[in-house]
Amino acid sequence: MSQCERKERANVRMASSLEVRPWFFLFSLLSTLLFVDILLKPFVELNPPARVKKLPQLPLRFRHDGSFKILQVADMHYGNGVVTRCRDVPPTEAPYCSDLNTTQFLNRLIAAENPDLIVFTGDNIFGASATDAAESLIKAFKPVREHKIPWAAILGNHDQESTMNRLELMDFMSSMDYSLSQVNPQGYVINGYGNYHVNINGPFGSGFVNRSVLNLYLMDSGDREVVNGKKTYSWIKESQLYWLRNTSYMLQEMSPAAALAFFHIPISEVRDLWYKGYIGTYQEAVACSTVNSGVLASLVQMGDVKSVFIGHDHLNDFCGNISGIWFCYGGGFGYHAYGKAFWPRRGRVISVQLGKAGKEWGLVELIRTWKRLDDQNLSKIDDQVLWRCSSGDV
Repeated sequence: MSQCERKERANVRMASSLEVRPWFFLFSLLSTLLFVDILLKPFVELNPPARVKKLPQLPLRFRHDGSFKILQVADMHYGNGVVTRCRDVPPTEAPYCSDLNTTQFLNRLIAAENPDLIVFTGDNIFGASATDAAESLIKAFKPVREHKIPWAAILGNHDQESTMNRLELMDFMSSMDYSLSQVNPQGYVINGYGNYHVNINGPFGSGFVNRSVLNLYLMDSGDREVVNGKKTYSWIKESQLYWLRNTSYMLQEMSPAAALAFFHIPISEVRDLWYKGYIGTYQEAVACSTVNSGVLASLVQMGDVKSVFIGHDHLNDFCGNISGIWFCYGGGFGYHAYGKAFWPRRGRVISVQLGKAGKEWGLVELIRTWKRLDDQNLSKIDDQVLWRCSSGDV
């Protein structure tokens, strides 16, 4: 082989290697990047990007027509979603019924009533059926977050039976989008978790645009306790009532306003309504604590609370007047909660209307309530007046 031939073959081999090398380099680079991604992925997952909570427009305020509407949702008992079956429904509905029926009912009520605020009064999830408390809460509150409606929640006696304790549950709910929920008030040593108040200001253009004309008190009635060796439901403690009385006094000193209260477990005086009279259905024994901690006495002393809204006993949906204050059950809402076949699930609507002071909106004049049934027509029942302002009232 001549020298020229050897030189030519060497040039061919070099050209061939130059053609292959770019692909080799590209393959090496991609392999290295993949290897780095695998190594760093666990650390990235442990430190996800910070997420900012979506807030409702604050402060909450009455509409331009002087109205404000609250939807009470009592005892959703949400489990794991589509795999969690319904309880106490007609046999023909049972095979297809799940937590999604609860979600659908909430969506229907939101569309029908267009509430300004939704208050969930405990047993939002049913701990024994919720594999992961956080996942169940996310599913349960999905409709309010999707509709961007302000909402507030308190705890019942079943919420903590899953993977979160009561403090963790309230902390989680307070961090969710459009939630007004709070763990506890600052500056107080207080029992329970979820004791807080919410102010509702007057409409734009009114003299109360920067002042509350409706105050909401939300309290933790606890779960279960042992008294003298016997199990009983828990009760609202004196530390909570101390906060409640102080808060009411402070708010009324700043600007007198009507108030509503929300908690889960009824007080013992509610039982007496069987003999005194009520509006609605009373078909289940009132399940309350054996301890009377003086809740009613505190509410009467305060004078601003016109009505109290409770849950816990799913088959009761009645309202009754005790010492001038109306106590109203929400009625069982959730399909995984115990209920009664052919007695539809239901939610309570609270409508508050301002009065006119001359040409401007004034203080609360009227508080009404009714219930909506989860039937074909979302039937509206038991429409009643809870309180009407008269001379000398707040």
